[in-house]
Amino acid sequence: MTAKDVIKTALTSTQFLMTKYIEDLSDADFLVRPDPSANHIAWQLGHLISAEQGLGKQVPGATYTPLPAGWDDQHGKNAASMNPPKGFKTKAEYLTQFNQTRAATLAAVAKMSDADLDKPTTGSMAQFAPTVGALLILMSNHTLMHAGQFTVVRRKQGKPVLF
Repeated sequence: MTAKDVIKTALTSTQFLMTKYIEDLSDADFLVRPDPSANHIAWQLGHLISAEQGLGKQVPGATYTPLPAGWDDQHGKNAASMNPPKGFKTKAEYLTQFNQTRAATLAAVAKMSDADLDKPTTGSMAQFAPTVGALLILMSNHTLMHAGQFTVVRRKQGKPVLF
């Protein structure tokens, strides 16, 4: 297995888990806060999409479909605590956008060389992910971290435990 294979596996496995955690949730479930100070799934998924596209600017060959106007504002820190939540998308819209974004990341990884993975990153994320390869693993871990938070909403909504 190559480094690219490991990265592709990490990205696809976290995409799979995240999808499994939300497949039986409704649009209304997407707006449930497990705690009054916690973010709902709609905001978190929108944030994941924004973050992957933002981080992906440092991934050689990554080309993303532009996000709808106002997306980053809707899924930024200021909108996270909006009560009641308004202006969020449907589960289907989030899944479509997430899957398109992840497909673009995976397509870029497929074309990369080992030298591309070793290229240094810049900006504030460089301290956490000093290379493009590390940045791609960070994208995967970021998805997994939020997917773990989705399980709390599942419990609150009486959904079955998965895995």
